[in-house]
Amino acid sequence: MLKKALHPLLHLFIPHHCAGCGSDIMSRQQVLCMHCINRLPVTGFHRHANNPIEKIFWGRMPVTAAASYLYFSKDSLLQHIVHELKYKGNKELGLFLGLKMGEALLQTQRFQHLDALVPLPLFAARQRKRGYNQASLLCKGMATILSLPVLEQTIHRRTSSETQTNKNRINRWLNMQGKFELQQPEAISGKHILLVDDVITTGATLEACGQELLTAPNTRLSIMTMAFTVK
Repeated sequence: MLKKALHPLLHLFIPHHCAGCGSDIMSRQQVLCMHCINRLPVTGFHRHANNPIEKIFWGRMPVTAAASYLYFSKDSLLQHIVHELKYKGNKELGLFLGLKMGEALLQTQRFQHLDALVPLPLFAARQRKRGYNQASLLCKGMATILSLPVLEQTIHRRTSSETQTNKNRINRWLNMQGKFELQQPEAISGKHILLVDDVITTGATLEACGQELLTAPNTRLSIMTMAFTVK
């Protein structure tokens, strides 16, 4: 009873704001208000074969299924949310969005029979500076829903890479060659792995990581990202 009585006072003196719009009309258990949740631009790709994410990898890498949960565009609500996740230390956002991604995958038969989740690794120095890998947070949220292990040590990023922002598709691909190393092939051999990242643009980084994962014998690869960049 005391905790319930104190809650309005705590909210008054220590307001809890939505990571999307800044509203404080929400409980302390929420990271986004219902208004922002309802504004999230869901793609629905996870329910459809030959969707735009799968087409990215056609002729480039064997992928069992691929999807992105949301559309990403400049100056949008999602751009603000991604900035909060990657640069403002809002880890709860990563876990929450991972939960939503996991719930989406439960709605389809296309991502069944997965054995493990693999977050796209960050270069070690960048992860130390940030304090976490946002793809790992997404995986942990998804794992709560899908009841799958998260394999964070299976593959690592050998070196940092130049920014991909102003590069075309070919140069992005060249920029990522040799950047990943599979350290524990036995952990994924013969398994169906879901490679997870935050935002996909050309797919060059995911392709480089996925190709390395596929060097493990009899491994199947699927891909899921939080968002897909649209112009």
